[in-house]
Amino acid sequence: MIRVRSTFLLIFLMACQIGVAQMQAGEKGGEYLVKTKISNGDTLNYRIMYPHDFDENESYPMVIFFHGMGERGSDNKTQLVHGSRLFRDSLQEYPAVVIFPQCPVTDYWANLYRPDEGGAKRNFDFFYNENPNPTMSVVIELADDMIAQPFIDNSRVYASGLSMGGMGTFEFAYRLNDKLACAMPICGGGPRAKAEGMTEVPFWIFHGLKDDVVHPRYSMMMLKAIQQAGGKAKITLFEKANHNSWDPAFADTDYLRWMFNQRRSF
Repeated sequence: MIRVRSTFLLIFLMACQIGVAQMQAGEKGGEYLVKTKISNGDTLNYRIMYPHDFDENESYPMVIFFHGMGERGSDNKTQLVHGSRLFRDSLQEYPAVVIFPQCPVTDYWANLYRPDEGGAKRNFDFFYNENPNPTMSVVIELADDMIAQPFIDNSRVYASGLSMGGMGTFEFAYRLNDKLACAMPICGGGPRAKAEGMTEVPFWIFHGLKDDVVHPRYSMMMLKAIQQAGGKAKITLFEKANHNSWDPAFADTDYLRWMFNQRRSF
Protein backbone atom coordinates (compact mmCIF):
# COMPACT_ATOMS: atom_id res chain seq x y z
CA MET A 1 0.00 0.00 0.00
CA ILE A 2 2.80 2.38 0.87
CA ARG A 3 4.53 1.51 -2.40
CA VAL A 4 1.40 2.39 -4.40
CA ARG A 5 1.05 5.73 -2.65
CA SER A 6 4.71 6.56 -3.29
CA THR A 7 4.29 5.72 -6.97
CA PHE A 8 1.19 7.90 -7.18
CA LEU A 9 3.03 10.79 -5.51
CA LEU A 10 5.94 10.45 -7.95
CA ILE A 11 3.58 10.47 -10.93
CA PHE A 12 1.75 13.48 -9.50
CA LEU A 13 4.97 15.44 -9.00
CA MET A 14 6.13 14.56 -12.51
CA ALA A 15 2.81 15.77 -13.91
CA CYS A 16 3.19 19.08 -12.07
CA GLN A 17 6.66 19.56 -13.51
CA ILE A 18 5.46 18.75 -17.03
CA GLY A 19 2.50 21.10 -16.54
CA VAL A 20 4.87 24.04 -16.36
CA ALA A 21 5.98 23.38 -19.93
CA GLN A 22 3.01 21.94 -21.77
CA MET A 23 -0.75 21.86 -21.71
CA GLN A 24 -2.68 19.60 -19.39
CA ALA A 25 -5.67 17.53 -20.43
CA GLY A 26 -8.68 19.79 -20.98
CA GLU A 27 -6.64 22.96 -21.55
CA LYS A 28 -6.96 24.72 -24.89
CA GLY A 29 -4.72 26.64 -27.22
CA GLY A 30 -5.66 30.24 -27.88
CA GLU A 31 -6.37 30.95 -24.20
CA TYR A 32 -4.14 32.44 -21.50
CA LEU A 33 -3.79 29.58 -19.03
CA VAL A 34 -3.18 30.30 -15.34
CA LYS A 35 0.17 29.00 -14.11
CA THR A 36 2.49 29.42 -11.13
CA LYS A 37 6.19 28.68 -10.73
CA ILE A 38 7.90 28.48 -7.34
CA SER A 39 11.67 28.64 -7.07
CA ASN A 40 13.82 29.11 -3.97
CA GLY A 41 10.83 30.36 -2.02
CA ASP A 42 9.82 32.93 -4.67
CA THR A 43 6.48 32.57 -6.44
CA LEU A 44 5.92 33.72 -10.01
CA ASN A 45 2.39 34.01 -11.31
CA TYR A 46 2.18 33.87 -15.08
CA ARG A 47 -0.19 33.30 -17.96
CA ILE A 48 0.79 31.18 -20.91
CA MET A 49 -0.94 30.81 -24.26
CA TYR A 50 -0.30 27.99 -26.70
CA PRO A 51 -1.16 28.01 -30.41
CA HIS A 52 -4.48 26.70 -31.65
CA ASP A 53 -4.20 22.94 -32.26
CA PHE A 54 -0.95 22.89 -30.31
CA ASP A 55 1.18 19.86 -31.15
CA GLU A 56 4.12 19.08 -28.88
CA ASN A 57 5.84 17.44 -31.84
CA GLU A 58 5.91 20.76 -33.69
CA SER A 59 8.25 23.69 -33.07
CA TYR A 60 7.00 27.15 -32.11
CA PRO A 61 8.54 30.56 -31.36
CA MET A 62 8.20 31.89 -27.81
CA VAL A 63 7.40 35.41 -26.63
CA ILE A 64 7.86 36.75 -23.10
CA PHE A 65 6.07 40.04 -22.43
CA PHE A 66 6.86 42.22 -19.40
CA HIS A 67 4.01 44.41 -18.13
CA GLY A 68 4.25 47.89 -16.63
CA MET A 69 4.24 49.09 -13.02
CA GLY A 70 0.48 49.58 -12.93
CA GLU A 71 -0.11 45.90 -13.63
CA ARG A 72 1.90 44.55 -10.71
CA GLY A 73 -0.01 42.39 -8.26
CA SER A 74 -0.93 38.85 -7.27
CA ASP A 75 -4.18 38.25 -9.16
CA ASN A 76 -2.43 36.63 -12.15
CA LYS A 77 -4.72 38.60 -14.42
CA THR A 78 -3.88 42.30 -14.52
CA GLN A 79 -0.68 41.70 -16.50
CA LEU A 80 -2.89 40.91 -19.51
CA VAL A 81 -4.29 44.48 -19.73
CA HIS A 82 -1.83 45.64 -22.41
CA GLY A 83 -0.65 43.48 -25.30
CA SER A 84 -2.34 40.16 -24.60
CA ARG A 85 -5.16 40.74 -27.07
CA LEU A 86 -2.68 41.59 -29.82
CA PHE A 87 -0.97 38.19 -29.54
CA ARG A 88 -4.22 36.30 -29.07
CA ASP A 89 -5.91 37.89 -32.07
CA SER A 90 -2.83 37.26 -34.22
CA LEU A 91 -2.34 33.66 -33.15
CA GLN A 92 -3.56 32.18 -36.41
CA GLU A 93 -1.08 34.25 -38.41
CA TYR A 94 1.72 34.00 -35.85
CA PRO A 95 1.34 30.75 -33.88
CA ALA A 96 3.56 31.00 -30.82
CA VAL A 97 3.87 30.21 -27.15
CA VAL A 98 3.25 33.52 -25.37
CA ILE A 99 4.06 34.13 -21.70
CA PHE A 100 2.88 37.07 -19.57
CA PRO A 101 4.56 36.89 -16.13
CA GLN A 102 3.26 39.09 -13.30
CA CYS A 103 5.54 41.04 -10.98
CA PRO A 104 4.33 41.46 -7.36
CA VAL A 105 3.95 44.96 -5.92
CA THR A 106 6.98 44.32 -3.70
CA ASP A 107 9.34 43.86 -6.64
CA TYR A 108 10.45 45.41 -9.92
CA TRP A 109 11.57 43.80 -13.17
CA ALA A 110 14.84 45.69 -13.47
CA ASN A 111 17.55 46.53 -10.98
CA LEU A 112 17.15 50.28 -10.60
CA TYR A 113 16.70 53.16 -8.19
CA ARG A 114 14.36 56.12 -8.59
CA PRO A 115 15.86 59.03 -6.62
CA ASP A 116 12.84 61.26 -7.21
CA GLU A 117 9.22 61.25 -8.43
CA GLY A 118 9.43 64.41 -10.51
CA GLY A 119 7.24 63.70 -13.54
CA ALA A 120 9.10 64.33 -16.80
CA LYS A 121 12.22 65.07 -14.78
CA ARG A 122 12.03 61.74 -12.96
CA ASN A 123 15.40 60.05 -12.89
CA PHE A 124 16.26 56.36 -13.06
CA ASP A 125 19.58 54.92 -11.95
CA PHE A 126 20.19 51.43 -13.33
CA PHE A 127 22.36 48.90 -11.54
CA TYR A 128 24.20 46.35 -13.64
CA ASN A 129 26.62 44.54 -11.35
CA GLU A 130 24.07 42.74 -9.19
CA ASN A 131 21.99 39.60 -9.35
CA PRO A 132 18.52 39.98 -10.86
CA ASN A 133 15.61 40.89 -8.63
CA PRO A 134 13.75 37.83 -7.25
CA THR A 135 10.88 37.90 -9.74
CA MET A 136 13.14 38.43 -12.74
CA SER A 137 15.29 35.57 -11.52
CA VAL A 138 12.30 33.20 -11.64
CA VAL A 139 11.29 34.51 -15.09
CA ILE A 140 14.79 33.73 -16.37
CA GLU A 141 14.53 30.24 -14.89
CA LEU A 142 11.12 29.77 -16.50
CA ALA A 143 12.47 30.97 -19.84
CA ASP A 144 15.36 28.50 -19.63
CA ASP A 145 12.95 25.69 -18.75
CA MET A 146 10.77 26.51 -21.74
CA ILE A 147 13.66 26.93 -24.18
CA ALA A 148 14.74 23.41 -23.23
CA GLN A 149 11.40 22.01 -24.37
CA PRO A 150 11.49 20.31 -27.80
CA PHE A 151 8.40 22.20 -28.99
CA ILE A 152 10.12 25.60 -28.58
CA ASP A 153 12.15 26.86 -31.54
CA ASN A 154 15.18 28.16 -29.63
CA SER A 155 16.20 30.29 -32.60
CA ARG A 156 12.99 32.30 -32.22
CA VAL A 157 12.75 33.49 -28.61
CA TYR A 158 11.51 37.07 -28.25
CA ALA A 159 11.12 39.60 -25.44
CA SER A 160 9.06 42.76 -25.28
CA GLY A 161 7.53 44.94 -22.60
CA LEU A 162 6.33 48.41 -21.73
CA SER A 163 7.37 51.06 -19.20
CA MET A 164 8.68 49.12 -16.18
CA GLY A 165 8.48 46.14 -18.53
CA GLY A 166 10.48 48.01 -21.15
CA MET A 167 13.21 48.36 -18.55
CA GLY A 168 12.79 44.68 -17.76
CA THR A 169 13.17 43.87 -21.45
CA PHE A 170 16.58 45.56 -21.58
CA GLU A 171 17.70 43.69 -18.46
CA PHE A 172 16.32 40.38 -19.71
CA ALA A 173 18.19 40.94 -22.98
CA TYR A 174 21.61 41.37 -21.42
CA ARG A 175 21.08 38.46 -19.07
CA LEU A 176 19.95 36.17 -21.92
CA ASN A 177 21.83 37.81 -24.79
CA ASP A 178 22.87 34.43 -26.19
CA LYS A 179 19.28 33.13 -26.33
CA LEU A 180 17.11 35.94 -27.68
CA ALA A 181 16.33 36.48 -31.35
CA CYS A 182 15.20 40.06 -30.67
CA ALA A 183 14.04 42.48 -27.98
CA MET A 184 11.41 45.20 -28.34
CA PRO A 185 11.30 47.54 -25.31
CA ILE A 186 8.57 50.20 -25.23
CA CYS A 187 8.96 53.46 -23.24
CA GLY A 188 11.69 51.96 -21.10
CA GLY A 189 15.38 52.37 -20.40
CA GLY A 190 18.35 50.40 -19.21
CA PRO A 191 21.98 50.28 -18.07
CA ARG A 192 24.19 51.72 -20.80
CA ALA A 193 27.18 50.02 -19.19
CA LYS A 194 25.67 46.67 -20.19
CA ALA A 195 25.33 47.56 -23.88
CA GLU A 196 28.31 45.39 -24.82
CA GLY A 197 26.37 42.44 -23.43
CA MET A 198 23.43 43.14 -25.73
CA THR A 199 25.16 43.18 -29.09
CA GLU A 200 23.95 39.69 -30.01
CA VAL A 201 20.30 40.81 -29.76
CA PRO A 202 18.62 42.97 -32.44
CA PHE A 203 16.58 45.76 -30.82
CA TRP A 204 13.60 47.72 -31.99
CA ILE A 205 12.92 50.41 -29.40
CA PHE A 206 9.74 52.51 -29.12
CA HIS A 207 9.03 55.71 -27.21
CA GLY A 208 6.62 58.65 -27.20
CA LEU A 209 8.24 62.07 -27.51
CA LYS A 210 5.70 63.57 -25.09
CA ASP A 211 6.31 60.93 -22.43
CA ASP A 212 6.16 62.59 -19.02
CA VAL A 213 6.61 59.38 -17.01
CA VAL A 214 9.76 57.87 -18.55
CA HIS A 215 11.58 60.50 -20.57
CA PRO A 216 12.45 59.40 -24.13
CA ARG A 217 16.09 60.20 -23.42
CA TYR A 218 16.37 56.83 -21.68
CA SER A 219 15.49 54.96 -24.88
CA MET A 220 17.73 57.26 -26.92
CA MET A 221 20.67 56.66 -24.60
CA MET A 222 20.24 52.89 -24.86
CA LEU A 223 19.96 53.10 -28.65
CA LYS A 224 23.22 55.02 -28.85
CA ALA A 225 25.02 52.77 -26.36
CA ILE A 226 24.04 49.56 -28.17
CA GLN A 227 24.99 50.97 -31.56
CA GLN A 228 28.34 52.24 -30.29
CA ALA A 229 29.02 48.79 -28.81
CA GLY A 230 28.51 47.28 -32.26
CA GLY A 231 24.99 45.99 -31.76
CA LYS A 232 21.95 46.28 -34.01
CA ALA A 233 19.32 48.69 -32.74
CA LYS A 234 16.72 50.98 -34.23
CA ILE A 235 14.11 53.24 -32.71
CA THR A 236 10.65 54.56 -33.52
CA LEU A 237 9.67 57.81 -31.79
CA PHE A 238 6.00 58.71 -31.79
CA GLU A 239 5.66 62.47 -32.05
CA LYS A 240 2.21 62.74 -30.46
CA ALA A 241 2.40 59.90 -27.94
CA ASN A 242 2.79 60.36 -24.22
CA HIS A 243 3.60 57.39 -21.98
CA ASN A 244 1.10 55.19 -23.82
CA SER A 245 3.45 54.65 -26.76
CA TRP A 246 2.50 50.98 -26.65
CA ASP A 247 -0.77 51.92 -28.39
CA PRO A 248 0.86 53.14 -31.64
CA ALA A 249 3.52 50.41 -31.33
CA PHE A 250 0.88 47.68 -31.20
CA ALA A 251 -1.06 49.38 -34.00
CA ASP A 252 1.97 49.12 -36.28
CA THR A 253 1.58 45.90 -38.26
CA ASP A 254 5.37 45.66 -38.46
CA TYR A 255 5.57 45.20 -34.67
CA LEU A 256 4.61 41.52 -34.94
CA ARG A 257 5.89 41.03 -38.47
CA TRP A 258 9.39 42.20 -37.57
CA MET A 259 9.40 40.23 -34.32
CA PHE A 260 8.46 36.89 -35.83
CA ASN A 261 10.85 37.33 -38.75
CA GLN A 262 13.85 37.45 -36.44
CA ARG A 263 15.94 34.33 -36.00
CA ARG A 264 19.02 33.82 -33.90
CA SER A 265 21.97 32.28 -35.71
CA PHE A 266 24.05 29.62 -33.94
